[in-house]
Amino acid sequence: MSKTAFLFPGQGAQHVGMGSRLVEEYPQARALYDQASEVLGFDLAARCFQGPQEELDSTEISQPAIFVTSLAALEMLRADTPEVAESCAVTAGLSLGEYTALVFAGALSFEDGLKVVQQRGRAMQDASDATSSGMVSLLLMDREQVEELVEQASSAGQIQIANYLCPGNIAVSGTTAACERITELAEAAGGRAVRLSVSGAFHTSLMRPADERLAEALADVSITDPRIPVISNVDAVSHNADEIRDVLVRQVVSPVMWEESVRSMLDSGVDEFYEIGPGKVLRGLLKRIARKVTCRTVNDS
Repeated sequence: MSKTAFLFPGQGAQHVGMGSRLVEEYPQARALYDQASEVLGFDLAARCFQGPQEELDSTEISQPAIFVTSLAALEMLRADTPEVAESCAVTAGLSLGEYTALVFAGALSFEDGLKVVQQRGRAMQDASDATSSGMVSLLLMDREQVEELVEQASSAGQIQIANYLCPGNIAVSGTTAACERITELAEAAGGRAVRLSVSGAFHTSLMRPADERLAEALADVSITDPRIPVISNVDAVSHNADEIRDVLVRQVVSPVMWEESVRSMLDSGVDEFYEIGPGKVLRGLLKRIARKVTCRTVNDS
C-alpha cells in the first residue's frame, strides 16, 4: 500500500502572480488570503498577484506570502482530490515550509502560524539588514569539498553551510564578501555557484538575534501535538508539542538537514510525494535523492 508525504516549499519559491488562479477558482483559497490580510495589516493578495517582484522578495513579505499561497494550494488539493489530502502520513517543509507543515498537521492554527511567520520574517529581515550577506548554492560538489571551500572562504568573512539539500547541492550562507569568495573558489574547482533569492545569511549564527525574537513570538501561541509526524529541519525527526518551539528557534541559526529529512521519510516507507505550493524546487531535489520516487506538484502554474 502506498504511503504519501506532503512537502512544503521555503523562501525563494516566490514569484509574482502566484496564487492568482487559486483565488479565482477556489473560495477556500480566497478566504485564506482575506484572513491573512486582516492579520498582517496589508493586502497580501495584491503583493502575491501584482508584485513588484523586488517587494515580494523581501523576507518580511515573501515568508507570509509563500506560507499562505502553499496553504491555498492545499485547499485546491482538498477540493479536487480530498482522498489524497486525507491519506498523507507524514509531512515536512523546507525552512519556512516547516510552519506550513505544522499548520497542515494541526500543531498550529492558521492565524497563529501566520503571526509567527510574520514576526520571523521581520526578525530575519532585520538581521539581514544588519550585515551585508546572502546565500549561495554550490552544485556538482560533495560535502567534503564544500566543507573545504567554506574553510578557505572564511578568510573573507563569516560563512557556514546552511542547507544540505541533496547530493551535489549544498547551500552556504555568509557575508557578501565570503559568498563572493566561495563562488570564485567553487568555479575554479569545477563546481557551479548559484546566488539564491534571499536577503541574508539564513540558518547561520548571522541570524542572531532573530532566534530570540522568534522565541518570544512562539511563546504567545498555542502548539499541540501534530496529528501526523512533521519531520524537523534541524534533526530530521518528528517532535511533540513540548519540543516544537525549541526546534523552530534552533532552525533559524542551524543548517537545514533536508536530504536527511527526505531519506527519513523514504526509510519509513513513503513512496509517493506531493510538493504543495509555489515552484518545483523540492521536486527537483527529490529526484536527486531518489530518482524513481513519484512526486506530484500542486500549485496554480
